[in-house]
Amino acid sequence: MAAPSLILILPFVLLLGAMALAPVLAPQWWLRQYPKVALGLGAITAGAYLFVLRDPVSLGHTGHEYLSFIALVGSLYVIAGGIRIEMSAAATPRTNVIFLLAGALAANVLGTTGAAMLLIRPWIQMNRGRIGAYHIVFFIFLVANVGGCLTPIGDPPLFLGFLQGIPFWWVAQKCWPMWAVSTGLLLAIFYALDRRAFSRPGRSPLKPGAKTWSVGGLPNLFFLALVLGALFIARPLFLRELVMLGAAAGSYFTTRKSIHAANEFNFHPVIEVAVLFAGIFVTMVPALAWLDHGAARLLGPDPGPAVFFWGTGGLSAVLDNAPTFLGFLNALFGVAGSREILPLLDQRTAQVLAICVGAVFFGAATYIGNGPNFMVKAIAAEHGVPMPSFLEFVWKYSLPFLLPVLITNWLLFFRG
Repeated sequence: MAAPSLILILPFVLLLGAMALAPVLAPQWWLRQYPKVALGLGAITAGAYLFVLRDPVSLGHTGHEYLSFIALVGSLYVIAGGIRIEMSAAATPRTNVIFLLAGALAANVLGTTGAAMLLIRPWIQMNRGRIGAYHIVFFIFLVANVGGCLTPIGDPPLFLGFLQGIPFWWVAQKCWPMWAVSTGLLLAIFYALDRRAFSRPGRSPLKPGAKTWSVGGLPNLFFLALVLGALFIARPLFLRELVMLGAAAGSYFTTRKSIHAANEFNFHPVIEVAVLFAGIFVTMVPALAWLDHGAARLLGPDPGPAVFFWGTGGLSAVLDNAPTFLGFLNALFGVAGSREILPLLDQRTAQVLAICVGAVFFGAATYIGNGPNFMVKAIAAEHGVPMPSFLEFVWKYSLPFLLPVLITNWLLFFRG
């Protein structure tokens, strides 16, 4: 099929622009109107494909990918909401580093959304009395983004890659050096900041002997195992998604109400993600098709990994990183002249890695780069943490602390 008209890409551009600007410029309006905006623009694209292009197959394929995506994200969110971790002692900088490292590892099992929702409240509790914006920002960097780079469960872009045919363990085998370098650098920077803040008068931890932590809702680990096992189900169609949703339902109805209440659990965040991504998945169909047809002309005959690292990353920082990942993966398909994923992984390993790492790591650069970022910010604000504005987040934290880590990755892994 020929490349779609650029006019059909307009709903996709409008939706991503609204997601980027409306929460900053008109937050109350966006909170009320985002379902109408996302679903309305999606309906325009769906109508064009059904009644003008007569191409229901493309919509059906995208619909299956959306169902798989939202089943994973939603089930992990619900199961994480049934596990309660309580901290009753303040933490030293060393304890904080260990906690962030554990959170980065957990993101690969619970997903960045699940890990962030599970751990943000204990993180605030254990640093109460001395918590600053940098605690939340580095939590966003490590737990809500960079940490989830080792499995397709970890971050939505990687799961979309898994749905495209990237083998499950390929991510861990190829991405671990970038994960180790970036996680290590960010933890070292955080330790230096936290150590300096901790050494100020009145910043000492609670007295020794206090109970430090407790965990409730451990039966939910069984439902988590069901979700992880379901990832490897390929046939029959939709069985994987049914197992995930069944595990989420089992978790929700068997978890004690007191745990949900203590976690302030509700479905609003996952409903917002479901609605927004419904619009994104539909409106991006013509954009991905256009990239597939025009990538060679747009990027050149043989673009290096740096093009994909900075291209995917730059857009992931200001848009959502999941559709950006798909866009550049389709661009690479177009450059290669084939949609066969396994030959692509063998012949253009560095480019695929650059797309994966760029999407995941740059998602931490702004509040809108990845879904959990805004959720973490909102919870921190509810607990009285003075959070930076959108622009302050970028120039006070992303540019001085995250950007050097990204440049290091470029120099070590993607410059050639």
